[in-house]
Amino acid sequence: MRLKKYAYPLLSLISGVLLYASWPVSPLTFLVFLAFLPLLVIEDFSTKKIRFFGWCYFSFFTWNLLTTWWIWNASPEGAVLAIILNSLLMCIPWMGFYSVKRRLGSGWGYASLFFFWLSFEWLHLQDWGLSWPWLTLGNVFATHPDWVQWYEWTGSSGGSAWVIGVNILLYCWLSGKPLRFGLDRPVTVFLSILTPLIISVIILSSRMIMTVVPKFPSIVIVQPNIDPYGEKFTAGTQEAQIQKLIRLSESQIDSSTAVVVWPETAIPIQADEERIDSNFFFRPIWAFLARHRNLSLYTGLDGYKVFRPGEKVTSTARKAENSGVYFDSYNTAAIFQADAKDQLYHKSRFVPGPEELPVWLNFLGKWFEDFGGIAGTLAGQEERTVLQAQKGYRIAPAVCYESVYGEFMAKYVRGGANVIGVITNDGWWGNTPGYRQHMSYSRLRAIETRRWVVRSANTGISCFIDEYGQVHDAQPWDKEAAIKMDVPKRESRTIFVRFGDVLSRIFLLAAFVILGYSYYRRFSNRVPK
Repeated sequence: MRLKKYAYPLLSLISGVLLYASWPVSPLTFLVFLAFLPLLVIEDFSTKKIRFFGWCYFSFFTWNLLTTWWIWNASPEGAVLAIILNSLLMCIPWMGFYSVKRRLGSGWGYASLFFFWLSFEWLHLQDWGLSWPWLTLGNVFATHPDWVQWYEWTGSSGGSAWVIGVNILLYCWLSGKPLRFGLDRPVTVFLSILTPLIISVIILSSRMIMTVVPKFPSIVIVQPNIDPYGEKFTAGTQEAQIQKLIRLSESQIDSSTAVVVWPETAIPIQADEERIDSNFFFRPIWAFLARHRNLSLYTGLDGYKVFRPGEKVTSTARKAENSGVYFDSYNTAAIFQADAKDQLYHKSRFVPGPEELPVWLNFLGKWFEDFGGIAGTLAGQEERTVLQAQKGYRIAPAVCYESVYGEFMAKYVRGGANVIGVITNDGWWGNTPGYRQHMSYSRLRAIETRRWVVRSANTGISCFIDEYGQVHDAQPWDKEAAIKMDVPKRESRTIFVRFGDVLSRIFLLAAFVILGYSYYRRFSNRVPK
């Protein structure tokens, strides 16, 4: 039996569209359990590897384009890089699957697809210069936190395993392929879908029993709604922006307030971080904190450090054209208090293209405009700095899209953080699905760490998220607002926080074993007998 020629592009397109249709913020999440079936059909009937690669690429390009097209609003060059290269990288585990299946048979083949894909996702989460995990399969459940309460054990990689595993089992059932160990195909498929849902219900019902909740201090979140393409970085508007942030903050502050949260680069001034206390533009902020001495201000700012003559210059330093001095630029999260030393954290996970490029792609740097700089010039930091705030709050800072990285955020909690503070400026993308997806991903971080998330976004969505992933007092797009809530400080640690993404490391080991055995069989069969 052979497929008609027109079936290949049609099936490839259907797979990409199903992945897009299942993605947040679509209500059709369940379609993700069917999304890879068309590609598996194509693989079964493909006789040439290069053609199978082409259909895989077309499918993943469709998914990436339809789901993340909004990157174009912030950086056309970044959108091209993300969509083209991410689609290409997604083909790698499928090419490995194609080879292993033809070399070792269906059983090994489908096992290889499972482990290769999950290993690819974990490697793509690492800081390697082109990390773009926005479409990690486990993120698909971000709008259904009640389905994945068990992320506190596995992280989002457990959700990815659920998706790819169900797709493979369902295809084996529908195509009549046998399962090992005498497993009944339909029963196995239904159990693979229902079991995680049942576990999630049990966790929710056991954890969300009504108990006496102690009184906690309040946190105020400010959403200033300042146009990042207009007023935000326009000379002469800085003082008015700061006064607006202070006015909105003071509309909600009371005696119980411990922390006020402003968004990413809320303070619209390029500030020398060694001279912040004497910076003229910060005077209204110091006066604001002097009026509220028991308050911590958690905010973003655009910082830099100038290297003195003879001081060792970092690899990320730039040379100023006029003065010839070297300096590092930072996207900074800071804690300011009236009677305490300033605390600073430098964003460490950068957006590929606009903010970071691997060395071998440096020739593309001139194409990319950073939001106030040039690609690859922001400096980060290695350690996960927990910021100490008033009344016992210890904040895990997440600047911009750092909250997409589950294990990265878990390291803060392992270091003592009892609340997660996401500060972002999603206004770059406009009123698109991008900012809604970004907010939804924070719900998964709350479940993985069982920490409350306080989220301040310049143009929305600002909100509170509890440890079960439920969103509270979400503020809509394009609206200035200030919201307040009593936020619990959680100290317990989940299995995911304690041990990290152990599941993915097991998957990676299994992938290497399968790959090694496959190559052993390949070369052993070439030995003359």
